Amino acid sequence: MLFRFYTMNANLGFSIPINVFGPGLRIAHRGTIVINKNARTGDNCRIHACTNIGSNLDEVSAPQIGNNMYIGPGAKIFGNVVIADNITIGANSVVNKSFCEKSISIAGIPAKKINIKGLDDIMVTATQIVKNNPALQ
Repeated sequence: MLFRFYTMNANLGFSIPINVFGPGLRIAHRGTIVINKNARTGDNCRIHACTNIGSNLDEVSAPQIGNNMYIGPGAKIFGNVVIADNITIGANSVVNKSFCEKSISIAGIPAKKINIKGLDDIMVTATQIVKNNPALQ
């Protein structure tokens, strides 16, 4: 099973360690995605190509990312940062500080809050579908 996992990672251009993402991870399409082994992301994360979630030079202080996230193409998230639930991260954003306010959108270099629309009513989460349909449980 691990061999298959690592083979798929290599063939699709991903470097995603085991147990970094919670249930409901959705990868939009193949392309370079590099994730630090110490990063943690909650349930229902949609991530696009050319994304990097990394640590500082110490290789230990990696991002802690909440539930129900949208991470746009080319986004870079690094350092000892905490990102709250229901946040949308815009394309090509560089996130190097924490965002503790829930349900907002951030973008830019460096990232800053651009509106209060987060992911509410925009994206139906995978775990929500399973919880609402007893036949899938």
